[in-house]
This record gives sequence, structure tokens and C-alpha cells, in this order.
Amino acid sequence: MTDKLADCPREPILRVVPAPADINSNGHIFGGWVLSQMDIAGGIVAARIAQGPTATVAIEAMEFIAPILLRDIISVYANLERRGRTSMGIRIEVVATRGRGEEQVKVTEGLFTFVALDENHRPRPLPPV
Repeated sequence: MTDKLADCPREPILRVVPAPADINSNGHIFGGWVLSQMDIAGGIVAARIAQGPTATVAIEAMEFIAPILLRDIISVYANLERRGRTSMGIRIEVVATRGRGEEQVKVTEGLFTFVALDENHRPRPLPPV
């Protein structure tokens, strides 16, 4: 499986700082907020591969490993894991940088499936590699 993005050095697709409104009563960031950031980053990668609009159709595997804290800087990494005729699996990993950049903690990862869409919002074949 080769793709233009697979040859790039590992750099975050998205880097975000959670706001106080994103925190729950335990002092951690809401899981839904994290999923939203992952979906945004995955969508960026999927749209590049599809060369057009895509939609998230499934989250096949998801694991919360450690909490995200209020002052963390979140880096979201996403890369193509598998490619089908109309869909693709994008592996997404979230790393929190905390303590003034002294510590990096992998906080979650998941496999998201995106499908390429045509002008009628129906699945369309992915462009050739």
C-alpha cells in the first residue's frame, strides 16, 4: 500500500489546545471533544487521498489510554492504513504534550473509515495511486 502521504515524515495533521469549556467534572477533557479532533484530522488526510469530499462511516477501533488535561497541547497524527475501492482506513493517534513540553503521552488512538463521495453524496471510487 503506497500513498503520497505515507512517504512524508511524521508530522501532526492537527495541533490543538483544549479550552476550559472542553473539561469535564473530573478535570479531564471530554471524550467527545477528542473524537471530534480525531475526525477532523482524519478527514483532512482522507480528503487528500480521495482528492475530494469524504465522510466518516465507521470508527472500527478506539481506545482511550490516558486522560487529556487542561493545559495539554494535543497533536493528532493520521495516516492511511488500508485502501479499498471507495473507502479507506485512517489510523489516528493523539499525543498530549504536557509540562512545558517535557513529557509526551499517547492518550488515544483509533481506526476511522472514510468513504469518498461524489456530487450526489454517494460513494465513488478513489482515484488511482
